[in-house]
Amino acid sequence: MTLRARIQTAVSLVYPARCLNCGGLVESDFGLCSACWRDTSFISGLVCDSCGAPLPGEADDQIVQCDACLRTPREWSQGRAALLYGGQGRRLVLALKHGDRTDLARPASSWMARAAPDLLADKPLVVPVPLHWTRLLRRRYNQSALLAQALAAREGCDCCPDALVRVTKTPMLEGRSREERMMLLDEAIRPNPRMTSRLDGQRVLLVDDVMTSGSTLSACARACVAAGAAKVSVLVLARVTAA
Repeated sequence: MTLRARIQTAVSLVYPARCLNCGGLVESDFGLCSACWRDTSFISGLVCDSCGAPLPGEADDQIVQCDACLRTPREWSQGRAALLYGGQGRRLVLALKHGDRTDLARPASSWMARAAPDLLADKPLVVPVPLHWTRLLRRRYNQSALLAQALAAREGCDCCPDALVRVTKTPMLEGRSREERMMLLDEAIRPNPRMTSRLDGQRVLLVDDVMTSGSTLSACARACVAAGAAKVSVLVLARVTAA
């Protein structure tokens, strides 16, 4: 046994691996226990090609879209999500977003990568959804940037955390209609003037923690296209779906 292996064994005896969600013992670091894994709704099978929402039926390599995306086409080309925003999934997202659980970004990025191999195959430029500077100052970190950086490092992609800027401090969007969200976000997100050359001609993968109506991602996609992006796709950790 190498010295490194001995050290790792000793550390695991003193600090055994714990479930990311409940704190119970698990076999390896950055994992979920069997109960938490079972209660976390990972998205698999047939999904909407535009927003990643799960759909009834069997996946057969055909491109399908949900009713919402058929009614209102998205401003990006493809979208995927790793899990449903509910139950354990919601708790994990809120722990990352508001609970200072920045350690969740690494395992969450692996779930996201597993949900979107097709979006990552061409090594896109990974760009997070930005926070307004006042919110970033209060929270101390941008959870979307943590996810984007972890994902890019895992997949060998370039990441540009400050490609976009949120120039307007918008109110909380939770509970608002899609129309209200779109109005509030109009012109709120723009390309960073110092980073437009990074976006020009690039295939961009936008990363966020949660997609509800998609209004924020639409604003980001428009900003990327305005800066010359050749293609924009989106990948989120969790997807809100209608009950």
